Amino acid sequence: MGFYASYIFPRLMDRFMRGEEFQRLRGELLQQVAGEVLEIGIGTGLNLPHYGSNVSRVQAVDPASMLPTRVAERRAVVHFPVEITHHSAEQLPDKDQTFDYVVSTWTLCTIPDPVLALQEVRRVLKPGGRFLFLEHGRSDDHTIATWQDRLNPIQNVVGCGCNLNRQIDRLITQSGLTITHLDRFSMQSVPRLVGEMYQGAAVAQH
Repeated sequence: MGFYASYIFPRLMDRFMRGEEFQRLRGELLQQVAGEVLEIGIGTGLNLPHYGSNVSRVQAVDPASMLPTRVAERRAVVHFPVEITHHSAEQLPDKDQTFDYVVSTWTLCTIPDPVLALQEVRRVLKPGGRFLFLEHGRSDDHTIATWQDRLNPIQNVVGCGCNLNRQIDRLITQSGLTITHLDRFSMQSVPRLVGEMYQGAAVAQH
């Protein structure tokens, strides 16, 4: 990783994604989580304070190590153990049917092979387990989507692999997961190019 990706981008991302609307959306999604949890793409640990009292353990996987001191600070104040491994989501190190919940927030935009990663999510979910997602992606508005396509190569560089135009619901269903709930909306605090949201839940059919 270069200097920008290792030092500048993580700080910019952490500051940007600490915004009030981002925090509210995290809280709304994660308050329902319980038991054994896998988080895909922990980043700088911004989700950790939002997990509730019914969580027994969080295992997080992320190929990068972003702002480790800040992650350690956020990790130190939660009531549950947090284990972080530096693997790609496409090759999770866990046994089949391990987790009650798998969580992904603003992560599927960056994973090189999101369908393969989601197939791994399906594999490690327990029977009756749920995949919760909060992701930005392709707009349903044709004009916005056209601009997302045009600007995606630039975003891919500036955002260290982030894609503007992935159709998140389609990726999830392509992996074999079944979506049980989906909300589509635009964030108010960011431009629509990066704020077209997919929030919901999916289950694995074992």
